Amino acid sequence: MSSAWLLPEHIADVLPAEARHIEELRRGLLDVARGYGFELVMPPLLEHLDSLLSGTGRELDLKTFKLVDQLSGRTLGVRADTTSQVARIDAHLLNREGLTRLCYCGPVLHTRPEGLHATREPLQFGAETYGHVGLEADLEIQDLALDCLRSAGISKVMLDMGDSRILRGLLAGVNADAARIAALMAALAAKDVQAVSTLCAAFPAPVRDALQSLMQLYGGAEILSIAAAKLPSHPLVSAALSDLRSLSTSVQQAHPEARIGFDLADIGGYGYYSGARFAVYTDGCSDAIARGGRYDEIGAVFGRNRPAVGFSLDVKELAMLMPGRRGVAAIRAAGGESQALRAAVRLLREEGETVVCILPGHEHEGQEFDCDRELAQAGDQWVVRAL
Repeated sequence: MSSAWLLPEHIADVLPAEARHIEELRRGLLDVARGYGFELVMPPLLEHLDSLLSGTGRELDLKTFKLVDQLSGRTLGVRADTTSQVARIDAHLLNREGLTRLCYCGPVLHTRPEGLHATREPLQFGAETYGHVGLEADLEIQDLALDCLRSAGISKVMLDMGDSRILRGLLAGVNADAARIAALMAALAAKDVQAVSTLCAAFPAPVRDALQSLMQLYGGAEILSIAAAKLPSHPLVSAALSDLRSLSTSVQQAHPEARIGFDLADIGGYGYYSGARFAVYTDGCSDAIARGGRYDEIGAVFGRNRPAVGFSLDVKELAMLMPGRRGVAAIRAAGGESQALRAAVRLLREEGETVVCILPGHEHEGQEFDCDRELAQAGDQWVVRAL
């Protein structure tokens, strides 16, 4: 018999100290995004499934919880990612002609966890830019991602870069179905030489050779020059290498503390991204703590195929990586019915102070707050003094 207080696997309550830490991070991230000129939006947790999984959202099908709406009888989905929702807002509700910068922070729900200890309810923060095709938008998003992480206390980072156009250029004109392409992407990312050889056995020899070479193209800045020499000449490949070189140079100048690397065989999100993509890693975490890139086709299904680039991260994961701050500085006050005391407490709270009233019989509670001062009576007045 199951206990009524047990939660589903990979779903957990967030208790006070951790909740305060997560909330401080959330506010800090939104403040950094606002400093860049991004506007906050709050898409709904539920949408009609056909809208939620439109376009590139199809990749999220297996991650998405489905249910039937008792009002309409239509199938609804609980969002597993917010990006397609923001694209819908840009296309239909805002419908601006020029540049639009939007950010968001809210829960998403996954049918399965992405790792052994991962939550199925991440708190996703992200930022999206719509309407600019140039590298300036890509660079701004990368700058914002790194500045957001720095604001959270993470400065030692590895920025891993790649570009989906490289694989698209190599496979241009090759007859391969979606299932084979998906298997090939997984094999390339895993550096599985045998699997890649089997999957591309029927491809033209130059394509087979290029795909085999792709698995060796990971490392530092020298990889871009090696790739230019080894990979076939194709406009998409050349454009991708040129953009990666330009972006990495600009990022390194603005963020000299960041290490930059390339893995041209890691084509994660191949059906999602349309250009340069990036992932950010840090010590103590085997998976990326932030991911982003360009996805110009995301708005096509909503009738506006606008240039788009963005990134997202899980605030809960970020909180686990960074130690929480010390307890909130507060003023300790006696709890009572004295009108003078109550008025003094209200005045302090209006001035922005945290005042913890200790109710009778609970004198040893309130450890969540760092009460470094107390409200004490001095004659007919109440004054704050250090503890």
